[in-house]
Amino acid sequence: MAVALGVALTAAMGVGLAASLDSPVRKPVRFAGSPVVVAGRDTLTVPVRRGPEVGHVTKPLAHPQPVDNELLRELGRLGKTDKGVGQKRTDRKASGHTRSGHTASGRTRSGRTRSDRAAPDAVGVTAPVDAVRAVVAASGTGARVLTGDDRRLVDPATGRDARALVAVNSFLGTAGGVAAFVSAFVTASTFAFVVALRRREFGLLRAAGASRGQVRRWLLGEAVVVGAVASAAGCAGGAWGAPVLARALVDAGVAPPWFTVASGFSWTWWPYQLAFWTGLVVAVAGAWSAVWRAGRVSPVEALREASLDVGAMPLGRRVVGGLLLAGGLGLLAWTWWSEPAELLKRKTYTTQPMVLATGVAALAPALVRYVAPLFRRPGFLTRRGASGAAGVAVGRGGAVGLGRARLFCPLGRKRGRSWVGLGRVARANVAGSVRRTGAVAAPVLVVVSLVGCLFGSAATVSGAKAAEARERTAAQLVVTGDELRPVVGGAVPGATVAASAATAVFVREDSGTALVRSEARAVADPEAFAAVTRLPVVAGDVRRLDDRSIVVNEEWERHRVGERVDVWLGGGRRARLRIVAVLERGMGDNGAYVTARNAPSAPLDRMDVTLRDGADRTAVAAALRTTTGGQVLAAGQWLDAEYPPGMKHQTRLGLLMLLAICLTYTAISLLSTQLMTAPVRAPELRTLRLVGATPAQIRLVVGAEAALAVTVGAVLGLAVTAIALGGLTAALASLSAPVGVVVPWAVMGVSVGVCGVVAVGGGVLGVRRMPGAAA
Repeated sequence: MAVALGVALTAAMGVGLAASLDSPVRKPVRFAGSPVVVAGRDTLTVPVRRGPEVGHVTKPLAHPQPVDNELLRELGRLGKTDKGVGQKRTDRKASGHTRSGHTASGRTRSGRTRSDRAAPDAVGVTAPVDAVRAVVAASGTGARVLTGDDRRLVDPATGRDARALVAVNSFLGTAGGVAAFVSAFVTASTFAFVVALRRREFGLLRAAGASRGQVRRWLLGEAVVVGAVASAAGCAGGAWGAPVLARALVDAGVAPPWFTVASGFSWTWWPYQLAFWTGLVVAVAGAWSAVWRAGRVSPVEALREASLDVGAMPLGRRVVGGLLLAGGLGLLAWTWWSEPAELLKRKTYTTQPMVLATGVAALAPALVRYVAPLFRRPGFLTRRGASGAAGVAVGRGGAVGLGRARLFCPLGRKRGRSWVGLGRVARANVAGSVRRTGAVAAPVLVVVSLVGCLFGSAATVSGAKAAEARERTAAQLVVTGDELRPVVGGAVPGATVAASAATAVFVREDSGTALVRSEARAVADPEAFAAVTRLPVVAGDVRRLDDRSIVVNEEWERHRVGERVDVWLGGGRRARLRIVAVLERGMGDNGAYVTARNAPSAPLDRMDVTLRDGADRTAVAAALRTTTGGQVLAAGQWLDAEYPPGMKHQTRLGLLMLLAICLTYTAISLLSTQLMTAPVRAPELRTLRLVGATPAQIRLVVGAEAALAVTVGAVLGLAVTAIALGGLTAALASLSAPVGVVVPWAVMGVSVGVCGVVAVGGGVLGVRRMPGAAA
């Protein structure tokens, strides 16, 4: 069942992932009447070192270049040109974004100067496409020639569709990875536990003349057959579930309203191929170690009646668990030392707990011996001062010995002795049957650690970003909008207005082997901007920023005040700028700063405003709305909307969907483990009936064992969560970011409660199905 569910989820998420890789194909709107469209260059290609050779790296520009004016004249000679319906405005801020009021200009690749003021971002041409291509190639501007459905690439809706799919792609990738990990873990642990339960069966086969190879081939054949059947069923379930998953993502706000996938197998083939073979490989790989151990079972095992685990931790498992645990800790320490910002990324705080949890789960049978004694006197099972009345002796390895006193009494008589007996037997069984306890504790450990790390890390990172944003914001009002009108001169009396725009700069780092994109802000007035913000400056002065300089942070390879650095600006122009100030690294929002003249195509999207003494806030807000055409918010309102102190709604919904996946797998694992264990424990439970235990008391013992095993798993999961969140805290401190760890106690508590209910219910259900033990 676990393999089938894992394949179904993998197939459904693969289909959704395939749908999220490409935006929906829409008909061209802006240039629907033009057979050919010429658009400005939208990529940057830079040579970088590749060992002894030179390679080239291409990245999308922050602001696609306008079509060159001279190229427009050449295209006009070929035929009719059209700027399209709803032309993008790439030049409006040329006057408002430069402090001197001059028109921002740049040079084309051929060296000719062109004005951004009148050049459109794209133009439609009614002319033969070959002639248009020839003219564009001769211009040397790097402009693009688009025909057919490619003309939609210059429509505004195309960019919005692509941005809307980023969250879908990220969620499905993360969910698919988590589902594959939990599925593989559950399958491997289930096969390993099955081999431990069937050792007497394997011993009988060996006594009957079966060789080790025959036993191994038999079990491996079982794994192949089960994996193939489960994978095929999972693919069918994935084809049915993919549209359901798409609707759920839309309803949760993770995907845009138009997101959909085709039903059945008509969408694409690779998700089903990937899901099928992944399921089969997971089934075989999960059974491989168990198959190898099964072949080592001797014929003497058929005669064993002891229920204690002897040699429950083979050397290979100890080595693998130790290596995984040491590797996870080492990777965490190395990442914190070399690149602490990586620990704040979702990819990192999703994968690293998997390595740690797998290592701890592999060592779970050994760790049970150290965790179980922590519950030596559980208050809900024993009474203070009655420990010696039950006549139970617990020896080495958890062996239970019966003393002269009656072990169990009816619940209505000598209640203290009865509860003591129940508690001591339950604890002894947990400590003695470490493999069974480990099989129950391991999935609980995985779900608690994943939930704690995912929810805790996401909330911690969001909280740190919100706290950092509040620390560096000194404005009282914030104006936002897609394309704000600039404030000229004293249009808003009684206020200091600092306008800025989102842009980016590109720089070669790592000795010229990598092209790094750094998010940046283009500032219209550096002095006003310094007055309305509290940037974490460690060296230099932001007010000295001009058209020939830049402000960087400590993450840059070159970050000394006075140094010159070669960069490519958001529009692709290369510039050599002098560093005038250096900021702390922070949470990633302390990016670079350039002047507005160095980003002439970047639309104004924010204005930070402070009020002078005696200014009327209401009048200033009204003047800002009239002048800029944007939305005016109090700084606190803007911070709450842009940097919420907790997780965003879509993020929380996505994590809750991941939680549902993890809990489903865990419930399957716990229920199957408990039901498989019940028949093997029949002799043990019948013995308890012979010494006076009632059916209700036996069910209480089994339920108490399950609850204790779940608690052991929760403790180990909390340990993994503490390590992961501790590394995140160290990373925040290294980045000089606000440190405030959020531990998701409520979500982890719900997860442990669900695991406890399933484990206890499965154990009691298994006992009720054994007439000799519970009747």
